[in-house]
Amino acid sequence: MAAGTDLSHQFTVLEGGYSKDNVSIVEDENFETSESLKQMKIGKPPLNLPVLQHCVNTAQMVATADLELDIEIARIKSPSDEKSGFLPVFRSGSCSEIGPKQYMEDEHICIDNLLEHLGATADCPSPGAFYGVFDGHGGIDAASFIRKNILKFIVEDPHFPACVEKAIKSAYKKADHAFADASSLITSAGTTALTALIFRRTMLIANAGDCRAVLGKRGRAIELSEDHKPNCTSERLRIEKLGGVVYDGYLNGQLSVARALGDWHMKGPKGSTCPLIAEPELQETVLSEEDEFLIMGCDGLWDVMSSQGAVTIARKELMLHNDPERCSRELVREALKRNTCDNLTVVVVCFSPEPPPRIEIPKSRARSRSISAEGLNFLQGVLDSDS
Repeated sequence: MAAGTDLSHQFTVLEGGYSKDNVSIVEDENFETSESLKQMKIGKPPLNLPVLQHCVNTAQMVATADLELDIEIARIKSPSDEKSGFLPVFRSGSCSEIGPKQYMEDEHICIDNLLEHLGATADCPSPGAFYGVFDGHGGIDAASFIRKNILKFIVEDPHFPACVEKAIKSAYKKADHAFADASSLITSAGTTALTALIFRRTMLIANAGDCRAVLGKRGRAIELSEDHKPNCTSERLRIEKLGGVVYDGYLNGQLSVARALGDWHMKGPKGSTCPLIAEPELQETVLSEEDEFLIMGCDGLWDVMSSQGAVTIARKELMLHNDPERCSRELVREALKRNTCDNLTVVVVCFSPEPPPRIEIPKSRARSRSISAEGLNFLQGVLDSDS
């Protein structure tokens, strides 16, 4: 799925349950009863029948299990953040489980107060926070090394904090090379890396691999990273241009991701070009009052759950107990119930001390549709003729 995909065009997911009683169909002023009934006669759905689009994404259809989640459909008006003076408050929780695999190869990091973590003399804006999910393969060595060092490489980069984007890209490259220099570690180990660096309202998501960051925006799922799979069109073109091949969804028939740190057995000498790269893609977001929480997870979560499904579960959990730790555990538990085949790591970051608010459907924006007696008689005639 493309980074920054906004699913709001189809629907907005709320905390309430879906039922026939709480959905109103907006009337189409140009509705033609006879035309719709003619379509019924030839086997097509009438124009006046409501069509509810559940969790439709232009990139993929949501799994059937996600459709069982309770949802409502509504329109929401965005508040004016400039007038409200919104400033996020960072709260996070995480959960990791080995799942059905023999070894645990995931790592993660959660820092809600970056200035306190770095020390009072640190040269960075406040408030600030840093989060990361690292999905290792070929052992946990690469994931563990990157988790311990990636933030240090970012804040020590000469571009930081004047140009944070350059500092992050440089840090990923330096961390990749530093891992190669750590000769005591296994050269065949590698890891994906997904990080979120937040200063005040500005959030920078950096991703190399197939972990994913999803923003919960009043119930909508906003994807802030792209899954770097080898068979993704843009990644495949890049790989083939550099002499690599994609075989059965694997880079050079060996690796299921197109970007990773480590895996030096598949890379050439430092500085040389090769199909497998450690360069992250960056996505910048300015947080507003509508942005309620961030979900960061390894592919063990997204293999069995859609982005919208995860946001729906997370929002309902946070409305119940307002605890991001319990929320992350529930997402992991749900993924295990859906028989994920991988390790599971989930980080949930809230941007407010309050739970997500209830959202009501504005009554003035929807009205029921009725059909005239003439229309009912015409319908009865069509049904009688068919019988």
